[in-house]
Formats: sequence, C-alpha cells, structure tokens
Amino acid sequence: MVARFSGEQRSANLNALGQQQLDLLVIGGGITGAGIALDAQSRGMQTGLIEMQDFGAGTSSRSTKLIHGGLRYLKQLEFKLVAEVGKERAIVYENAPHVTTPEWMLLPIIEGGTYGKLATSVGLLVYDLLAGVRRQERRIMLGKEKTLQMEPLLRTDKLKGGGYYVEYRTDDARLTIETMKEAVRRGATAVNYAKADKLLYEQEKLAGVTVVDQWNGESVNVYAKRIVNAAGPWVDTIREIDGSKQGKRLHLTKGVHLVIDGGRFPLNQATYFDTPDGRMVFAIPRDGKTYIGTTDTNYAGDIAHPRMTVDDRDYILRAANFMFPTLDLGPDDVESSWSGLRPLIHEDGKSPSELSRKDEIFIAPSGLITIAGGKLTGYRKMAERIVNLVASQLQQEGHAALPGCATDKIRLSGGDVGGSGGFDMFVQTKISECINAGLSEADAAATVRRYGSNTDRVLELYRAHGEEAARRGMPGVWFASLLYGIEEEMVVSPLDFFIRRTGSLYFNIAAVRRFKQPVTDYMAERFGWSDSQKASQLQALDRHIRDAVEPAAVDPT
Repeated sequence: MVARFSGEQRSANLNALGQQQLDLLVIGGGITGAGIALDAQSRGMQTGLIEMQDFGAGTSSRSTKLIHGGLRYLKQLEFKLVAEVGKERAIVYENAPHVTTPEWMLLPIIEGGTYGKLATSVGLLVYDLLAGVRRQERRIMLGKEKTLQMEPLLRTDKLKGGGYYVEYRTDDARLTIETMKEAVRRGATAVNYAKADKLLYEQEKLAGVTVVDQWNGESVNVYAKRIVNAAGPWVDTIREIDGSKQGKRLHLTKGVHLVIDGGRFPLNQATYFDTPDGRMVFAIPRDGKTYIGTTDTNYAGDIAHPRMTVDDRDYILRAANFMFPTLDLGPDDVESSWSGLRPLIHEDGKSPSELSRKDEIFIAPSGLITIAGGKLTGYRKMAERIVNLVASQLQQEGHAALPGCATDKIRLSGGDVGGSGGFDMFVQTKISECINAGLSEADAAATVRRYGSNTDRVLELYRAHGEEAARRGMPGVWFASLLYGIEEEMVVSPLDFFIRRTGSLYFNIAAVRRFKQPVTDYMAERFGWSDSQKASQLQALDRHIRDAVEPAAVDPT
C-alpha cells in the first residue's frame, strides 16, 4: 500500500478531498497551517490542507532557523510576546528534539553599542524570567577576557564583555514537515502543489474552494464547514479573492542570510550582535558552515522567489567584518544564501524593524478566517487560537463539543526519542546502528539528527537499495533519503528534496551540484516525466543554485 503522505499519492489525495465535506480546510502549508492541521485533526475535526507550492516553501523554510525566545522584542516592550514564545520553545524542544537544539548564544557588549553592561544584564534577566528559562540555561554575564575565550574572532578594541544565554536552533522546513506528517498520521489530508484558485459560496457564505493541481492543471472543488486562510505572505491575495481585504493589511519585509564555509569563517560560538546602524544580526555555526543574517527591508517584488540583492549581501558582509574584523570577508566567500519574507501587519509610520511580530485573526463577512503575522516560535499557540475559534463556531451550529488543545503533549513525527532528556542516548544508540549498517560517522550523525525516530525506516531503505544507489551514481545514504522523501514526505520535485527535506542547497551546495542529475533522472523515471518536464525541473533547480550565489542588482518593485 502506498503511504498516505507519498509523492505518488498526491493527486489521489487531492481528489479524495473533493469527495467529502470537511470540518476544516486550511489554505497554506507553512508552519502555521501545519500547526492548525495537527491541532484540529487531533481534536476530532476532519481536516484538509492545501499548499500551492511545496510545504514550507514560503517563509517557513527561509527564517533564521531559531526557535528563539524573542529577546529583541523586549526592546519593543512586547513582554507578553516574549513570555509566550519563550515557553513555546520549551514545548517544541520536548516534542521534537531531533529538529530543535539548545544553542548558547553570545551577546557581545561593544562600546557605543545598543546595549551596555547593565542594560544587557537586566534585559537578559527579564528575558529569563518572562520566558520561563530553565535554571541551568539562565544567562551568564562575562568579562572581556572570557568573552574572547568564547569567541576569539570578536573585535577587541571596543569589546567590554558579553552576555551568554540560550536560544534554540531548528531546521524550520523539517519542523514544518514533521508537524504535517503527524497531522496526516492522525487522519488529516495534506496536499502540496494545490492552489486555491477560486472561492465557492452558498448564500453568500464561504463553502468551498476550487483547487487547481499545479502539476497537471486539473481542478477539484473542496467543500468545508470552515476555511482558514493561513497563506503567510499570500493571505491578502486570498482576502482579495474573498472581497474582504479591508482595514489592516500585510506589510512584507525581507530577510536575507548568507552561508560561508566554516574554514573561511571559523565561528566557535553562535553570536547575536548589533550593527553600527543599530540592527541586530545572528552569526551561527551549522554543519561545517557559518550562516549570518538577517536584513530587514520593505519588499514589493515576487513573493514566491525573493532574492538576495547586492545591497543585502554587502550589508551583511559589512556587519560581519565590523564584528569579526580579522576575517575580511568578501563576495567570493558567499557559498549560498536564502531570502525570506515576513508577513507582518502594517502600521503607519513604522520602519520594518519596528513592526510588531504579533499575529492577528481576521473574520470576514463570508466566514473566511485569516491568521496573519506571528513568529515561527509561536506557531502552536497561533494554531490553538484558530482551532478554538473554529470549534466554538461549529459548536454554535450544533456540532458536538470538542476537547481542548493537546498539542503541547503531542510528539511530532520523528520525535519519539524519549523526550529531550532521552535524546542524547537515543542519538548515540542510533548512530552506532547506522555505522554498523555501513554509514560514515558523519553521515550517521546527520541522518539520526534529521530523522529522529524515523531513522529506522531510512536505514531500512539504505540496506535494501545499496546496489541501486551505486548504479544510479548516488551514495547510499543520499538515495535512501530521496526514497524516504518521496515515499513518506510527499517529495515531488528535486527542489523539495534539496531545499526543504535536506537543506542541502543552503548548507551543502557542492553536493547539490554533484547529485542534481542523478536525483532528477531517478525522479523523472519514477514519476513518468516527459523530457520537457524533466528539463523544466533541472532548469528550476539550476535557477535556485544560481540565485543562491549570484545577487540580483536590486529588488523589483
């Protein structure tokens, strides 16, 4: 039997959505939509989800990749937001430790910088208290000498000391996909490359959506008692179709991150620092690379494919060279990059960095429910608020009462590892199993940390398809990951695999160049693509490789 979340089952799943009236249809397959689908389905609502691109292809694979407690929001006096997201990251860590890692962060105190010693100390203390930080992870204040021991690359001339506190690093795209997989495991139906093309009404109330399959052009009418618009940067597009885009609107800002090889930028310690213009920037080591960002600029270009510009690249390089002056980084040091959009709520007179990151819910006269704004870290609470609202509306119409939210206790797919306390032991055990099966230590560690308790299935595929992998010109572990992606994670294009399921285009772009042909050849054979379809997929992949490295002159407007 083909798995329900297989790429080969995608079209059948979309057709199945048209055969029933759902309790809830979610438009948008980013982290917010995935969280809503899991919450609703786990409470007993029959839930469907459609995403016009791949899951997480918009904002949810293009963040700073931190489940962070929102230290920067103290500056905006958003105390409630800091408290909420601080507590939420602990929940995410408990339920998905394979995609969430505590990361001690160094906050250098620089003469003339945004934060002095007292402000940093008090700010981090308030942050610890509001965010409910565990005792062993509470902030430590460091002198200049200790700060330089932690990170020798820091500038020495203006350094006064540092604050040391915990953030949580995540793989944002995999957090999204693991949430979606758990929703599907519980009975939800989720389909990527399925675009909400037209809204359907009965007596002026929203009743359904005409959904167009972006691969074959076929359309399906999907009906639901309630429809939630969680389309991220596209929420206003859906509101326009509904004729309800009034009052508050989206304000898109762009954030860019650069990836530099660890040999060229040998960062010892994740660092959060302020730039000469008063912005805050992260530099974070990951998988033998260092990534650094982010920018925060107004954006009015192509929502589906924002790009790094020359100004973005040069701004981040200047910031890096300001804080780490011995590096002398230049454009040729940029191996890859990504650009993402923040779908914020517009506020007149405020700069991009001043806009609130809070989420808001809009209810249209037609009944369309829209959620906009918000942060990756707060996705579970955002979902809870939406599902509470939907449950209340359905109950008023005679639907049986539903239980409250329980997603704070639901392990995500891959998260059955004994909780955060048992994860290290789980990792050691599974790495040994992988090495015994023939993986290198590095590949074993990467596999276990990527797939968590789903590692057994990947290993099964690795053992069964070693000869075929060699024949197809791929290492066994890559081929096993590709098979798992197609069969268990609805991978239907090379970009799904290289960006959202493995992160390779960002953190191992050389391997993408090396394996793009065999991966595309295999997918073309398995999915029965025509020569032109195969060429189109390779072309799209080449475009993303190029755009990750070569900046645009300016953002289009």
